[in-house]
Amino acid sequence: MGGLTFSLDRSRLSQPEEKAETAEEIIERDLVIIGGGPAGLTAGIYAGRAQLKPLILVGQAFGGQAATTSEMENYPGFPEGIGGMALAEQMAAHATRFEAETAYEEVTEVDFSQWPFALKTYGNSYRAKAVIICTGTSARKLGIPGEGHFIGRGVSFCATCDGYFYKEKTVVVVGGGDSALDEGLYLTRFAKEVIVIHRRDQLRATPILQKRAFANPKMRFVWNTVVDEVQGTNVVTGVRVHNVATRAEDHIPCDGVFVYVGLTPSTQLFRGQIDLTPEGYIVTDKRQRTNVPGIFAAGDVQDPHFRQVVVAAGSGAAAAIEAERFLAEKAYEALDKGT
Repeated sequence: MGGLTFSLDRSRLSQPEEKAETAEEIIERDLVIIGGGPAGLTAGIYAGRAQLKPLILVGQAFGGQAATTSEMENYPGFPEGIGGMALAEQMAAHATRFEAETAYEEVTEVDFSQWPFALKTYGNSYRAKAVIICTGTSARKLGIPGEGHFIGRGVSFCATCDGYFYKEKTVVVVGGGDSALDEGLYLTRFAKEVIVIHRRDQLRATPILQKRAFANPKMRFVWNTVVDEVQGTNVVTGVRVHNVATRAEDHIPCDGVFVYVGLTPSTQLFRGQIDLTPEGYIVTDKRQRTNVPGIFAAGDVQDPHFRQVVVAAGSGAAAAIEAERFLAEKAYEALDKGT
C-alpha cells in the first residue's frame, strides 16, 4: 500500500459517558481478537505469552480460509505438508497453552468511537482495551442464476468440506488461480472427472500447481469460457457457459460446481468505524495499526496482495506485539494519573 500516510487520530478515543446501570452484564477484557484463522490464532499465542489472557472470538469459521485447504506444502516446519485444519488445530492448542481463551461467538456489532471499545455477540457484550481484527476473507460468488439456489445441493466453495460427496461423479471447478487448482487436484481423489473452466487462455496459478494439474488424467480444461448459469432440478445437473472469444454457448453436464474466483474481505461490520480501502480491506500501517489507536488488524483482511498463511501468521504476531505495547502505555498513563 505504497503512498499511504498514517496519522492515528487519538481524538476519536473519548471516554464513555456514564450511563445508568442496566441488567446486561458487560465482560471486560484487556484484549479481544476477532477471528480464528492463522492471524488470529498466532496473535493469541503472542498475546498469551505476554500474559494478556486474550479472548479469541472465533465465530463460525475456525481456521479461516486456510482450514479449507487440503494440504499446504509451503508452511515452514512441515516439509511433508500439513492440512489447513490440522495446522489451525495445532495453532489453537498452542494459544491455549499460553492461557488464550477461545469462544465460538460471532461478533455482531462494534463501537470503536470510545475507549474501552464495545463489542457484542449473539450472547454477550464486551468491553476491550485493545482489539485485533483478523476476520479474513470470504469466497466471492459468481452472482449468476442458480448459484445461490443450489448451494448445498451441488454448489460449493470448499472442496475439502464437500469433495467426499462426489465419488465417481463429474464436477466443475470455476477459476484459474492457486485455490482453483489446489482444490481441483484434491477433488480428483473422489471425482471421476474435474473440469476446470477459466475465462482466460492461461492459468494464474503457480507453475508447480499448473504442472500437476496438466499431468493429472482426471483434469480437463475449458478455456476462454464463462459460466452463465448453474442448472438443475433438485440438485445440480450442469452449467450453461459461453466462450468469450466466439460468444458460442454450450451446456456442460456435471454433478457439482466448485467456485474459486477470488475473495472478499470480511469487513462489513467495521464500515464507518475504521478506515477501509475502496475494495473493503482494512487500512493499516507497517505496525498493523489502524487509524484508531488500540485497534489493530492482521491477516488477509488487511492484505490483498500475498494471501499466504505464513504472512498472515507473521502479521498476527506483529499485531499482538503492538497491542501489548499499546496496553502497557495505557497502564502507564493511568498510573501516572493516579487512577
